[in-house]
Amino acid sequence: MVVYAGQGDARRSMSLLWRSAAPPEPGRTAGPGPRPGLTVDAIVTAAIAVADEDGMAALSMRAVGERLGRTAMALYTYVPGKSELLDLMYDAAHAELPAGRAPGGEWRTDLTGWARDTLAFYLRHPWVLQVSQARPVLGPHEYAALDALVRLLRGTGLDAGVLRRLVGTLFHFVRGAAQTVADAREAASATGRPDEEWWYARSAALIELVPDFADRYPELSRMERDSAPPQPATDDTVPYPEREAREMFDAGLGVLLDGVEAAVRRGAGRADPP
Repeated sequence: MVVYAGQGDARRSMSLLWRSAAPPEPGRTAGPGPRPGLTVDAIVTAAIAVADEDGMAALSMRAVGERLGRTAMALYTYVPGKSELLDLMYDAAHAELPAGRAPGGEWRTDLTGWARDTLAFYLRHPWVLQVSQARPVLGPHEYAALDALVRLLRGTGLDAGVLRRLVGTLFHFVRGAAQTVADAREAASATGRPDEEWWYARSAALIELVPDFADRYPELSRMERDSAPPQPATDDTVPYPEREAREMFDAGLGVLLDGVEAAVRRGAGRADPP
């Protein structure tokens, strides 16, 4: 399920995101006046809680209102609709990212910490992964997260043009890894079939139906044969697919940062003045 941000009225959405003054939408009021205690922030916090607990599919103005002990109509005085609410939720959640993270002196260590923090953020709020990156929200916390990453990357000394592309690469990598882990966590409950049962049935069928698998796919088979055997699980509560996804994250991040280090050594550009 992919959701596109920015589908509400542009002016009203941006006013809410940046907390500029914006009048209620004509014709969408809650009666003689809003009841005390309800605010945009309270609505957004409740909406995030709904999405965290029950997923994006459960998100509605009615569900958020019920969580606050109000009707859906009461929310429209503060937020014009679900589209604008989604933008607010997405940006507010990004406030958890370390926007104030200062470089610690060694850019590789700083970027490793950033990647792990960001992976953990996505896994706390897996619904965020359903919001398409094709149309960014353009909110203050989203920009703060980007600014913090650029600040860390400044330590590499790479050219601004290279940094711009590297920011996108790092976010796409971490987001992709988080999506794999989130999918692994949901697979059993979403399909009603445990991972072990699924893998056993499919693997057995593959061996039976494709006895010449190694001949058909020699390089893949050689890689599997020559790879080090999997290490015993240190935590039996973490399913095998999630462990694999996390190991791929660690290995991939290492290779990606090796590439950054190689670019730094080549002098891939001159850093812009601070």
